[in-house]
Amino acid sequence: MKISIIVPCYNEVDNIQKLEAEFFPVAEGLVGSSLFNDAIIQCVEVVFVDDGSKDSTFDVLKSAFASRASANLTLKFERHEMNRGLGAAIRTGFKASTGELIVTTDSDGTYKFSTIPALLACLNDGVDLVTASPYHPEGDVVGVPAYRIFLSRGSSLLYRILLDWKIFTYTALFRGYRRRVIEQIQFEADDYLAGTELMVKAMLKGYTVVEYPAALHRRVFGVSKARLLQTIKSHLRFQARLLLHRLHICSLFVEPKN
Repeated sequence: MKISIIVPCYNEVDNIQKLEAEFFPVAEGLVGSSLFNDAIIQCVEVVFVDDGSKDSTFDVLKSAFASRASANLTLKFERHEMNRGLGAAIRTGFKASTGELIVTTDSDGTYKFSTIPALLACLNDGVDLVTASPYHPEGDVVGVPAYRIFLSRGSSLLYRILLDWKIFTYTALFRGYRRRVIEQIQFEADDYLAGTELMVKAMLKGYTVVEYPAALHRRVFGVSKARLLQTIKSHLRFQARLLLHRLHICSLFVEPKN
């Protein structure tokens, strides 16, 4: 089995050492390990996507990590000439990836890289997508500014009402996918809505989604790239479309009056 790990990056020079110290030991440690049904991970592919960074992120990534490639650990470095947004970076990563299972993870380690194996273990038979869930009763939030949690948790609450109450978190980037999901589900958003759009559309198509209760940690280096006002507007527009979709489905089951 081959695993792909997609790491979108934007102005992440300050996090290169964190990636070296915390991410690569995990990626290298996956090689030869077993997953569900005793499947053995034979190769790990890491795809870094630099989304038009204004600093030297792309050059530093290549100079720091290109030499770590081996027969069982392949590295790809993709680059956008201009900043196009997280959603566009994820699509570029998906297109470049070749693994049977795909992980998307934040470059700043706000979800601990050490939990990648546990996340992957949730993709057992019958599961198509697993999402990290800090808002799950067994999840946690550590040191993240309260206003960000309020907005993110509030957005997830609306999706729970509109779609599936049993799923607590709809907004995490830290996810695992089976390849059939990313090949069959198209998403349009270029911004931070992208991951939510992809998961919601997968759920509406009948793919099985489960949660991995996880701890969301405060970013240590650099600053968050989320554009809050734009992100809120994107979610509200998408939620309105989802509500209309749900109302239309319900109307199909209403008996017409004689």
